[in-house]
Amino acid sequence: MIIVLAGIDGAGKSTAGLLLVERLRAAERAAVFTMNRSGRRSITAWCGRRDLHPPVALLDAVETLIRCANVLVSHARAGPRATVVVMDRYLYCQLALRHLRGLPAGWLLPFLLGVLPTPDLVVYLDVPAELAHARVMSRAVDSETVEHLGGLDTAYRQLGVFPTFLVLDASRTPGQLVEDILQELGAARPDPASPSGVGGSRQDAPLSGPRSPSSRGIT
Repeated sequence: MIIVLAGIDGAGKSTAGLLLVERLRAAERAAVFTMNRSGRRSITAWCGRRDLHPPVALLDAVETLIRCANVLVSHARAGPRATVVVMDRYLYCQLALRHLRGLPAGWLLPFLLGVLPTPDLVVYLDVPAELAHARVMSRAVDSETVEHLGGLDTAYRQLGVFPTFLVLDASRTPGQLVEDILQELGAARPDPASPSGVGGSRQDAPLSGPRSPSSRGIT
């Protein structure tokens, strides 16, 4: 099963993803966490140190190749040993960035979306741009503008596939987000009465299948 966490920078994707994997493993699920980065932060910093200003289309092309390579590696890890693969970011993220930059979708991203297994659940972590900006600035490793974050949120919502996403209020704690995701999945919960601290077996609590566009979103 593939779960994708999407959202603007500062939404809490990595934190929620790591906690989700921890909770799934506690429920005796074989779960792994992967990060499908584009290298945007590193590329921007490298260009800034050298006072380089490459065209936006060139930067996006490099980011797209890096993102696609990481996504392919993540899918490769979704082998028989892993019941659940939790992905931080996905191809949708690059499509949203392209839309924000005024660039066409191109052929590579739609092609991969057509041939790779469709994620069983895509969770969009919805957070106000101002709060996301405060979170980004507090970690002191990169910087974003409120305008960029708000524009990216709008670009996500304009994707044709967005209505199929499970939208969660990411202004809450990571624990609350993970509880909502587990509820959507129907995953096994820890049982204090169980000697191992885990209630039921893998067969007793199967994960849900792919989510339909009509499924509820939590906002």
